[in-house]
Amino acid sequence: MTLPTVSTILDHTHNPADTITLDETDRHRRRMKMVSDGGLGFLLDLPEARLLKHGEGLKLSDGRVIEVRAVPEPLYEITGHNTRHMLALAWQIGNRHLAADITAERIRIRQDHVIRDMLEGLGATVHEINAPFDPEGGAYGGAHTSHHHHNHDPHHD
Repeated sequence: MTLPTVSTILDHTHNPADTITLDETDRHRRRMKMVSDGGLGFLLDLPEARLLKHGEGLKLSDGRVIEVRAVPEPLYEITGHNTRHMLALAWQIGNRHLAADITAERIRIRQDHVIRDMLEGLGATVHEINAPFDPEGGAYGGAHTSHHHHNHDPHHD
């Protein structure tokens, strides 16, 4: 029996046939066999690797749709004093090559006490939360990097 194939991602779903719940790392995929939360096997076959975002739909070749659910992860939710401050904080986070989920009101990153200390030292408000993590894609063709390291080299700016 041939598995149904997913080659189309929908922005949202209505009445999905099932769900698939994955953490951020497991949601970054291109081609692989997957199994939904209810046991439905299917083949993800996309033209390039991408982050499957919380709430998106995986449209199966037979017409059914599987809704992507993101596992809540331990994150920091960062806010600043104003737009200029938020831009400066976003620059500091990007300068350290950290995956970040960014909106106009807040930035979410993975928890890292060294980064928290730095951000608080820059005047940010940092709250520990558990939430789905949907970081921005990379600059080159939407590629996604999910490494989470920090550089302690004082010469690295």
